[in-house]
Amino acid sequence: MSPQTTPESSGRNGAYLALLLMIVVWGCNWPIMKIGLEDIGPLLFAFIRFVSGAVCLFAVLAFRKRLRLPGRADLPVMLSVGLGHMGLFLTLVNIALLYVPAGRSAILSYTTPLWVVPMAVLFLGERLTWRKLLGLAAGLGGLMVLFNPAGFDWSDPDTVTGNGLLLLAALIWAGVIVHVRGHSWSLSPLQLAPWQLLTGAVPVGLLALFFEHDATVTWSPSLIAVLLYNGPLASAFAFWASVHVSRTLPSISASIGFLGVPVVGYLAAAVLLGEAITLTTGGGLALIIAGVAFVLLSDRTNSRKSG
Repeated sequence: MSPQTTPESSGRNGAYLALLLMIVVWGCNWPIMKIGLEDIGPLLFAFIRFVSGAVCLFAVLAFRKRLRLPGRADLPVMLSVGLGHMGLFLTLVNIALLYVPAGRSAILSYTTPLWVVPMAVLFLGERLTWRKLLGLAAGLGGLMVLFNPAGFDWSDPDTVTGNGLLLLAALIWAGVIVHVRGHSWSLSPLQLAPWQLLTGAVPVGLLALFFEHDATVTWSPSLIAVLLYNGPLASAFAFWASVHVSRTLPSISASIGFLGVPVVGYLAAAVLLGEAITLTTGGGLALIIAGVAFVLLSDRTNSRKSG
């Protein structure tokens, strides 16, 4: 380890790498989920995704001899992430995707900074630097440009319901991000991740049994590919990465960094689903990218000062 490298800076560098990979995996997954939901119900889809992701992580931990049962100290964060982010968030998102285009869904569900900033300042005592304020303004400005509330029919109840579910999902995830950052961890995020996935799978599976017991699943090569992507990558890896990032980086920085997901999601939806990208869209994406850059620059500057 070089004189300029500390365990804290090394941990942050790992968190930035996890954030980057998570952005790509989850961003590409928005149109992939949209494709999968043509052949399977949203609740059963989420249940299979959680269970397969948990199996992957259990296998990894068993191979590395790091599999542990969660203790009482980690039960709050296990329930918060498992029921809140994994179970409730993904259920709301999957239902909303039945009514809302993939690109717009990715945008609305990542309005988390709107809620994280006041929560983090109030409950965690995080400070808003001028760079973070500028990044927040740019990122949310980009979201508003992409969202374009005049661009859809407010008289359509399905449209209003779908968009409302996505905003509710964003609010729930914001609370989880702040909780993860403030929690005193016993086990590591990787050791808790499969238990959190199973925690989310239980209520989702019960809901699927009740509401989708007579739904038809159309097994096709595309659905199998979607499920294979969603198990190991979009669930096992990406959920672990999101918790690791939320635990390691300041809550405000993490939530604004997550705005990279709708950027990739919007572009992936254009490539895979043919959703239109306009000049306005390009401007919105540029604002979000600028906002994320300002926040990361603020973190790097503060890290050098503290080091």
